[in-house]
Amino acid sequence: MSQLQDPIREGLKRGWKVMGGALAPVPEKIVCDVAIIGSGAGAGITAELLAKAGLQVVMVEEGPLKSSSDFNQKESEAYPSLYQESAARKTQDKAINILQGRCVGGSTTVNWTSSFRTPAPTLAYWQAKFELPDYTVEALAPYFQQAEKRLNILPWLTPPNENNDLLRRGAAKLGIPAAAISRNVKGCWNIGSCGLGCPTNAKQSMLVTTIPAALDKGAQLLTEMRAERFELANGKVTALLCRPVKPNGAPALDKSAQAAIKIIAKHYVLAGGAINSPAVLLRSGAPDPHGLLGARTFLHPVVMSSSVFEQKVEAWNGAPQSIYSDHFLETQAIDGPIGYKLEAPPLHPVIFASTVPGFGQSQHDLLKSFPHNHTLLALLRDGFHEQSPGGRVLLRGDNSAVLDYPLTDFVMDGARRALLSMMEIQFAAGAKQVLPLHEMAKPYTAWAEARDAVNALLMKPLLTKVVSAHVMGGCGLGGHETLGVTRPDGLHWQLENLSIHDGSIFPTSIGANPQLSIYGAVNRLAQGLAKKLTGREVTLA
Repeated sequence: MSQLQDPIREGLKRGWKVMGGALAPVPEKIVCDVAIIGSGAGAGITAELLAKAGLQVVMVEEGPLKSSSDFNQKESEAYPSLYQESAARKTQDKAINILQGRCVGGSTTVNWTSSFRTPAPTLAYWQAKFELPDYTVEALAPYFQQAEKRLNILPWLTPPNENNDLLRRGAAKLGIPAAAISRNVKGCWNIGSCGLGCPTNAKQSMLVTTIPAALDKGAQLLTEMRAERFELANGKVTALLCRPVKPNGAPALDKSAQAAIKIIAKHYVLAGGAINSPAVLLRSGAPDPHGLLGARTFLHPVVMSSSVFEQKVEAWNGAPQSIYSDHFLETQAIDGPIGYKLEAPPLHPVIFASTVPGFGQSQHDLLKSFPHNHTLLALLRDGFHEQSPGGRVLLRGDNSAVLDYPLTDFVMDGARRALLSMMEIQFAAGAKQVLPLHEMAKPYTAWAEARDAVNALLMKPLLTKVVSAHVMGGCGLGGHETLGVTRPDGLHWQLENLSIHDGSIFPTSIGANPQLSIYGAVNRLAQGLAKKLTGREVTLA
């Protein structure tokens, strides 16, 4: 792989305007047409389209610029350099661990490539509850099609690895439908290290697609630069204040880093991702007349079941996620008991050891069986019931963001049902033992024993292992300012030259891995913004 071309290093040699960190110094003042906060799914799509429309674009990314030459498949290096808080970001009560990207390309650089359009029931709910009549399957279809073509999102036709096929086989024995996942890859080597950065540039993340396209058209990229706050006056953003940070996100302490960098633009696009985007507005004292800013932040809370098989599973090998089941979403009313999507995550030693419960001999035994381990996860569809209102983004004393997310009894009832579903599938697939990830559980060797034990477990936060890799909401869309922070066209309801283009605009969770939902929705918003600012019609390449 060391002989592969690195498109990022090649672009830098061609003269891309990239500053910050160990690259070129950043001037104290920058003037441009559009300043974009972030470089992930929403920011990347927006940057390409606005640069294509002839606008002077500046992207501001808190994380470092890393590329295929840096992606060596080592967890010890990937988590601190590519993820928020070294892949250990947690909710305020420490009950949920959140995986969220913090690098150029954002979470698209480190996600597992799973791509789903926004489900029709989710869109119907938004239309009914949030006065969003234009958010229909038909209206969004052309924008999804463009994104899918641009990012090579196609069904994964390679046979699934054993880790994913166990989900398919176990579900089939129980009469539960399962299907293949579409992936945004081109020439994938089937290595399995997507979460550590793609070393072959096969993953069509923003890092290797839209951001290079924008840079080729003259856009600027500031790296290791935290967007602190907006300056506001008369219902408009007048400037963006930023400060340099170290590659790990800690404040840069050298003397040259003390002065804030000021960016003055005609228009601003906030696309730092859920949690981060609401935090910028909170630090800015942005108008929030209806108390909606930061509220209704959703996580698809994830619970997991770990199992051991006689044969080797080697869950680190092959496409990370290629099979899923929506059976437990489709058999629940969207506003009824919380439903869940089933998938099989890849396993790597550090993330596995830090996720499973136990210590001492029990942990030793579990780690010894690592090559034979198979884990299922359930994404709980939050946000569609009054007892599942999501969480709220707050600011700590140092103005950093934290999410307060109560795990209600309603959510934890879904967690129990999800654990039961996953364990039954694993036993049906032939598991020798199954361990639901809960501090009071133990490995079980028979379905009846496991079922009775989980039905008796105390389903409480910190006892039940809950994680998340999908952060949504906090600047939700609404057809009226009493229903959301963001207008249906992506503009902030109270700030006329600010658009919000990321997963924070979703009024609920998606009920599916959200990257394609962001690509499709933001593709439409960014095309509309380009037309508004320049009068030009642009589409994704």
